[in-house]
Amino acid sequence: MSFTLTSHKNSKRVQVIKFEESDLDRLIFPFKKHTITSLEYKPFSRFSLAKSLDEVFENKLSSTLVKILNDRNTGTVIVEPDVSNKKFNKEFLVKLSTGLSYLIGNPNFDSMSGKYYARFTVKHEDGSDSYLRKAYTNLDLHTDGTYVNEKTDWLIMTKMEEKNVSNGESVILHLDDWEHLEEMSKDPIGQEDFAWGSPKSKNIDYKVEHPVFTKDQNGKPIISYIDQFPEPKNMKQGLFLQKLSDCLEESKNKVIFPLSVGSTILSNNYFWLHGRKAFKENAGLSRELLRIRGTFFSN
Repeated sequence: MSFTLTSHKNSKRVQVIKFEESDLDRLIFPFKKHTITSLEYKPFSRFSLAKSLDEVFENKLSSTLVKILNDRNTGTVIVEPDVSNKKFNKEFLVKLSTGLSYLIGNPNFDSMSGKYYARFTVKHEDGSDSYLRKAYTNLDLHTDGTYVNEKTDWLIMTKMEEKNVSNGESVILHLDDWEHLEEMSKDPIGQEDFAWGSPKSKNIDYKVEHPVFTKDQNGKPIISYIDQFPEPKNMKQGLFLQKLSDCLEESKNKVIFPLSVGSTILSNNYFWLHGRKAFKENAGLSRELLRIRGTFFSN
């Protein structure tokens, strides 16, 4: 097993796995067997690719990832491959992200892209209908999958490329470190059903209902929340959401860090929230990201 596993310098909850260039070199041949087209159209090929990734690390990478993501004390891991050599291009990163996702579970269909993954770019100018691409606005703390019928156990985010970028750091918060968890999770309003919609770009033609807070199998609170998509039914729900947003954003326990190009964040979607700091304005700003969301294997 040649990958290294350490705790992040900003949080002991966040684990860091590093791949050396020599590790990645061993992936070039098995990855060449699969084109991006074949991965998109042949779901079984994604499992084959993932297995080749695991074998490079003596079949220990998958168990390490699953253990970290399911452990309430950790739940987030950053994979940092040494991709400084240009041979590890964006196609390679799509394949690496695919392999990582299929080692932990089954990705959901992403309606925004029509694939099992989505790629999108944050730029200086934006005409979209989502905070996701608003470069000069903080992307507030949230979880994914609030507006779809499918479960979203985990998410993966890979930084594919960036140019002329300053600031825009990643922001995450573990639910158990949030100062207002007990107060907000026990509020009866947070346990009511809220209506959740989505903008047109998400390509979802229905709405769902669910509470902000529920409990896991051990009775601990978990959260499903994003600020843009809930549709409060009355004053008490609207005021609850405002208080929730304020309490999350003013937390002193957020973990803030830059993510290097080529690196991937894998996170449990039930007890970690994620967001992004605003960028420094630059007409040439560009950051491309890849996203995969899904469920853990059931056996």
